[in-house]
Amino acid sequence: MRKKIFVVAAVLFSSQVHAQDSVKVLDQIEVTSNKYPVKQSQSGKVITVIDRATIDKSAGKTLTQLLNEQAGLIVSGALNNFGTNQSVFLQGAGSGRTLIAIDGVPVIDPTAIDNSFDLNLISLDNIERIEICKGSQSTLYGSDAIAGVINIITVKPGITTPLNVNATVARGNYGLERASLQVYGKLADKLLYNVRYSSLNSTGFSDAYDSSGKGSFDDDGYHESNITGNLAWSASKTLTVKGFAQYNYYNTDIDASAFKDAKNTSTDNKNFLAGVGFTLKSGKSTLNGNYRYNTTGRTDIGDSVFGQYYHNYNFKGRTQYAELYGNTDLGHGFTWLYGADYSFALMSNSTFDNSSFGPFLTTIPDTSLSQVSVYSSMFYHKNKFNVELGGRFNNNSKYGNHGTYTFNPSYNINQHWKAYASISSGYKAPSLYQLYSSSGDPNLKAEASVNYEAGVQYSNNIYTTRVNYFNRQIQNGLDFDYVNFVYFNFSKENAQGIEWENTLKISKVFSVTANYTWLNDKETSQSRITTSDTTYDYALRRPEHTINASLNIQPTEKLLISISAHYESKRYDVGGYQVPDVVLNSFCILNAYAQYEYSKTVKFFVDTKNIANTKFFTLYGYNSIPFMISGGVTVKL
Repeated sequence: MRKKIFVVAAVLFSSQVHAQDSVKVLDQIEVTSNKYPVKQSQSGKVITVIDRATIDKSAGKTLTQLLNEQAGLIVSGALNNFGTNQSVFLQGAGSGRTLIAIDGVPVIDPTAIDNSFDLNLISLDNIERIEICKGSQSTLYGSDAIAGVINIITVKPGITTPLNVNATVARGNYGLERASLQVYGKLADKLLYNVRYSSLNSTGFSDAYDSSGKGSFDDDGYHESNITGNLAWSASKTLTVKGFAQYNYYNTDIDASAFKDAKNTSTDNKNFLAGVGFTLKSGKSTLNGNYRYNTTGRTDIGDSVFGQYYHNYNFKGRTQYAELYGNTDLGHGFTWLYGADYSFALMSNSTFDNSSFGPFLTTIPDTSLSQVSVYSSMFYHKNKFNVELGGRFNNNSKYGNHGTYTFNPSYNINQHWKAYASISSGYKAPSLYQLYSSSGDPNLKAEASVNYEAGVQYSNNIYTTRVNYFNRQIQNGLDFDYVNFVYFNFSKENAQGIEWENTLKISKVFSVTANYTWLNDKETSQSRITTSDTTYDYALRRPEHTINASLNIQPTEKLLISISAHYESKRYDVGGYQVPDVVLNSFCILNAYAQYEYSKTVKFFVDTKNIANTKFFTLYGYNSIPFMISGGVTVKL
């Protein structure tokens, strides 16, 4: 393995020798790192931007499959059947420690074990741009942002015409049918509107792996529908009022457990999200306000063919989030960011089981938590030097007061080189499920962390590279005791790693993108075999080495061909009750994509995954994707 990594490194570094540095590189604008628009050269944070052009070239992928190709980011479940639970591991942090935001507003699911928002509910067709901000962002975004923030942006910029239509249809094997429709425009030069609908259906394949080889496991299908809408009204030159709503639904068949099939068992997931906001500009200040209301519902139903068992698990959740924040240009290179927010989360659950052991009914009545926070950061940008110094004060209804901080300097050595570093603290309160479910513990402590980042970046019009080192230390980490079946605080965790990202434009025809991630994660935690403590030199479902590489070929302006590879080294998963963790072998899969622009309004595309039909596992006892192919057409009017 080390030899393979060395060869990849040698090829990528040698390409830099031939890179030209006489042309100034375009400097992207992003909003996630500072909560207001800023050039990436003026921020010392580690930001990855996935723009609309990249999303357009990802037809056939899901949101999590696209995220899974980014440096330092593993989404467990992205390479499994549609509807599989999606666990985001950013820079080695466990699930629920990466905050998901939609248009800059945080979203959580209070019915989930770790508060994580279900990314199955978001269709890639409904996204304009994704910004991934790595490292602890708890100072600006609060709890759950220990590893970073993934900001999913749905607002379409630069609309000038009154009516535009964008439609896509696609079909593939395993009964795949996908469709999307977008209508957007600008009316009377004041009102922006954007409405999208998408659906995805698949007969799928068996979730559970049939180790007996008898082939008796049935296929597990998937059905998804999403509708989103955005409005923005320019009331005056200084005031913009906005509103949004989105409804997401999916139903998926599920199996009983690892290696175990189940008939007539499925889960329904519903999510409704709505809100309003405004932006007011006055002189050198900008004030923003947002309010978001969110309801979630999940129902798991299992009914055996001959009545041996029946279960009905019903989860309901509701959240509210309100924030008011602004930024002021103080002059002399100083910008002051200030804000306050309020969050509320409520969940309830009823569980009914009926089997040969008799009927059982357990409930969690309406249970809630709330938090009020204030925060402030000072940003300084002058010539080549940038720095951020900030802090947040939280008051949680259960855990009382808690503070976080951020210090983030960077230096632009010249127009091509930038060096940066940061130290920041993080905070995560236990979820309602971890506190009050039948496996919960109301005495759990809040999780605290300290995160360190340092790196360098080089870019010109031919070649871009970034090397980033991170180190995160967690105290009172939240985890599950697989021996006693209860949530608990483990002693400590120390994760460190290196991310190396590269983009090379060889010629007008050929370009290459590649990234490599090394992760070393050690934790002192409850043994999964006995009741004693132990030290693990790995993290579950997170490989030590990950490589993504893509060769893009564009022989003409109309034709694009992309061949990509995804490699993960061995990783561990839970083996079962009081047995050692199991090793999941390393794997490498190849994918390919092609698109042909027949005209300015019509584009055809074909997407293939796992071309060699490689058999691999990312979850113990569950099937990963086989060879899959789909093709379709996009029409823009």
